[in-house]
Amino acid sequence: MNAMFADLFTNVDWMDIWLATQDTSIMVAVSLVFTVVFGLPLGVLLFLTSKQQLLDSPRLYSMLSFITNLLRSLPFVILLIAMIPLTVLLTGTSIGVAGVIPPLVVGATPFFGRLVETALREVDRGIIEASQAMGATTRQIVVNALLPEALPGILASVIVTAITLVSYSAMSGLVGGGGLGDLAVRNGYQRFQTDVMIVTVVLLLIMVQVLQMIGDRLVQHFSRK
Repeated sequence: MNAMFADLFTNVDWMDIWLATQDTSIMVAVSLVFTVVFGLPLGVLLFLTSKQQLLDSPRLYSMLSFITNLLRSLPFVILLIAMIPLTVLLTGTSIGVAGVIPPLVVGATPFFGRLVETALREVDRGIIEASQAMGATTRQIVVNALLPEALPGILASVIVTAITLVSYSAMSGLVGGGGLGDLAVRNGYQRFQTDVMIVTVVLLLIMVQVLQMIGDRLVQHFSRK
């Protein structure tokens, strides 16, 4: 059995696979944290400044919406290349795990921000009006009413963003970004090692499935409260 397994995956270096999986996990985890830190306020601000909301401001909303849509419309590979000077300035390199995190954050933040805005729009308008009637400030309404009510939707948005980051991290392998994507490009594609390509694809699929399972359980848990 072991011999047959070895024959099927003759080109696979399992240590390389393990290290690449670690790199991908680090890229996704670190970039997800920064994406939530930047994207959550962006989504809240988009919601608050939109029409008939607490901070109704058409000009500010239009500007934020334009920037958000602009960044979302850029293909991630193009963003990777365009950000190389800034990435080098921030991290000292444009390759490897460190060199991919800034583009990942910039690419995912507007995506997550839009998802947060959508989740907040699903909150019952009556909750906002009741909070206003009790004299709550905008900050109190956001922290004590909007975000708690929208929490299941925001958690679902985090998981969707994490899955998107997995695909982005795989694409970063085209420019030496490290991780499973880089291994798939260097060994699976350029060296025609089909077995390496299969293993990396299967691991990425497993990663996505695990993230989705965790997300579904979290959303169900907080939806019951």
